[in-house]
Amino acid sequence: MMLKTFLSCALVLIGGAFMTFSNAEPNASTAMAKDRQILVIMTNHASYPSRTDTTGLWLTELTHFTDVVEAAGYTTVFASPTGGAVPLDERSLGWLYMDKAAREHLQSPAFRARLKNTIPIADIDPSRFSVIYFTGGHGVMWDFPGNPDLRRVAETIYNQGGIVSAVCHGVAGLLDLKDEQGRLIINGRNITGFSDREELFSGMKRQVPFFLEDRLVSQGARYRKAWLPFTPFAITDGRLVTGQNPQSPKAVAEAVMALLSTGKKNR
Repeated sequence: MMLKTFLSCALVLIGGAFMTFSNAEPNASTAMAKDRQILVIMTNHASYPSRTDTTGLWLTELTHFTDVVEAAGYTTVFASPTGGAVPLDERSLGWLYMDKAAREHLQSPAFRARLKNTIPIADIDPSRFSVIYFTGGHGVMWDFPGNPDLRRVAETIYNQGGIVSAVCHGVAGLLDLKDEQGRLIINGRNITGFSDREELFSGMKRQVPFFLEDRLVSQGARYRKAWLPFTPFAITDGRLVTGQNPQSPKAVAEAVMALLSTGKKNR
């Protein structure tokens, strides 16, 4: 375990900011409304099959994203599969992953109240949103895939011309999503997400219900990843924006802002 932690730390320090962006051809359309809110989805699942520590939201995958979009003048709405309290992944609160901004958020009573009172996804009206963002943490591997309300909301946002974005394990929220023609939206698209190699390095090989990289490939995605694990990496393909790992939410947020600033909707 000490070796794994050292390796993860070294790779984070070495990684810098490896990012690639692959864009589909734009489709002529009207500009996205600037006053629409960004829907942020988090997990309610806290337990591993055999570990004693808890999973849940990987905190900085929320804060690094919301800090960027809220600074740009957008508002965020917190939702989860069942609503109510969102558990925090214990490991995400360690010194290796937390930064000053995340610690300040965690010390804010208003922020903690938002995490305790997320909206059930079944109560969300997707017509209010031009962007949906799926946060990560291992918990999402259990309660994002196969959730009919989550799928309804995400598909509606995408099919009305919105942006679907996700980071790390949160990319599992894109599995099984279909466009208006009934095609999987990740099929044939450049997509990233937590890699098999990173899953092995994180020590979770026997804990997760499936490997995200393998499942994305099985649905026809053109899976992409950084050369070094645990380094920032994000891809934009049309109106899909995905980030690879906990080091990537800021890059995802910046890519979403870039799409919104163009005022164009891509196919």
